[in-house]
Amino acid sequence: QGVISSASTPKPSITVAIDAGHGGIDGGTVGVQTGKDENFLNLEYSLYLKELLSSYNIDVVMTRTTLNGLYNPFSENKKLDDMAKRKEIVKQSGAEILLSIHMNSFPLSSSRGAQTFYKKGNEQGLQLADSIQNQLSKNLENTKVGGKVGDFYMVNCTEIPSVLIECGFLSNAEDEKLLISDKYQDK
Repeated sequence: QGVISSASTPKPSITVAIDAGHGGIDGGTVGVQTGKDENFLNLEYSLYLKELLSSYNIDVVMTRTTLNGLYNPFSENKKLDDMAKRKEIVKQSGAEILLSIHMNSFPLSSSRGAQTFYKKGNEQGLQLADSIQNQLSKNLENTKVGGKVGDFYMVNCTEIPSVLIECGFLSNAEDEKLLISDKYQDK
């Protein structure tokens, strides 16, 4: 009587929710040269991040996987409906970390670089934002060290460590050129 063994894949050690910012009628900001909208780039970066994390056996839940928004088309307040749906997806996923991916814009076109934001008072969010920001600053030019407090719905809607990542400025021609390149996305 032998022992029956079965091969199994180890359970992922952590679940990460990835929120591709904007979507549908809310395209976000647009590039100063190409006119490419943030909605598209956020999704592209988010899907790339999902692939990368999954390759390390990290369970990933996406708030959206298409260019569409998450709102009911008949909703009177589509933005509010969209954000509530994102919050619900994160809550029901059991994720231990939330990463919300965005592209930045600022009236001063000289503003450049990636930046992370976290919820004020969330110590784990601060640690996560600092860790991500410090890695970004090692790999990307024009990026400062350390996360910043940010009053954004996606970092405020949950108590889990949550970070909103602005990957760069679409309002800056040099950043925009980088943001649309696969090489920069890899970094």
